[in-house]
Amino acid sequence: MLMLALLQIAPAQDSEKVRLIGVGTTSTLALYSKWFQVFERTRPDVNIIYIPSGSEAGIKMVTSGAADFGSTDAPMTAQRRARGNVLQIATVLGAIVPIYNLPGAVKTLRFSAPALAGIYLGTITRWNDPAISGPNPGVDLPSINIAVVHSAEGRGATFIWSDYLSKVSVEWRTRIGRGTSIEWPVGKLADGNGNLARTVKETPYSIGYVELVYAVQNRLPYGQVQNAAGNFIAADASSITAAATAAAKDAPSEFRASITNPHGEKSYPISSFTWILVLETIQSPAKREAVKDFLRWALDEGQNYAEPTGFARLPKAVVEEELNAIENIQ
Repeated sequence: MLMLALLQIAPAQDSEKVRLIGVGTTSTLALYSKWFQVFERTRPDVNIIYIPSGSEAGIKMVTSGAADFGSTDAPMTAQRRARGNVLQIATVLGAIVPIYNLPGAVKTLRFSAPALAGIYLGTITRWNDPAISGPNPGVDLPSINIAVVHSAEGRGATFIWSDYLSKVSVEWRTRIGRGTSIEWPVGKLADGNGNLARTVKETPYSIGYVELVYAVQNRLPYGQVQNAAGNFIAADASSITAAATAAAKDAPSEFRASITNPHGEKSYPISSFTWILVLETIQSPAKREAVKDFLRWALDEGQNYAEPTGFARLPKAVVEEELNAIENIQ
């Protein structure tokens, strides 16, 4: 279906414009749509079309040459990048949050790492389990089964969520592991951030995970998560940036990797970069210059649109490194 959509787009190209087709994560759709709209005003000769189909689709389409760029919330391995001749450019910082539908709940819930791992392993099944009630004194939690919701295959949010759980739970790491597609022990499937948020909103006593922006857009409560320092932290621009800063101290040159569960008193533990993927060699000179111009713009003026759409700006050190990398696109 995705390849058919790309083929249908291609013949419609205006010969007077440079058309770039991108495929990838749904989480950044609002941000990227705004970016493309504003960037096209600076380059009226460029037209950007984006198909939100998931991180794995973004990786496959750009590495195969079917799309001009991809986007992903799941970092590519060094081997996969080298094999596909792909440059991975971090664009903004985001966060995955646990959303829930708990009728009558007024206070924001706190979730420890063992609680989230237990819920998704199926070992914690009721809302009043001590692992949930313990960090939430004063909250009247019912003895009702938890309706677990998770995303479909090939989604970056699933990678970030499972990557976090793999770091904080030995049982999760050994039984399930991390990936854009995993074998879920329990739960109902929903395809993508938007559908998952909608499913939780419509299902009493449910829990799920989505990019922060989807929780905000759907007016769903989302929990604070206990970080590596033991503090319960809400996801926002400040705590997401703190996570990236703390992770950079541990691996200052590795801005292509996971940054979940970092050190830091104020770090939100389920934070991540999100990336745009482009080929290191672009045959069309016009497309090559359009891609490079867009990436430069995204790392500069484009950062001003991050927070209004639920993301956080990149640290300056990341921007500087990536601006240098863009110049190597041939």
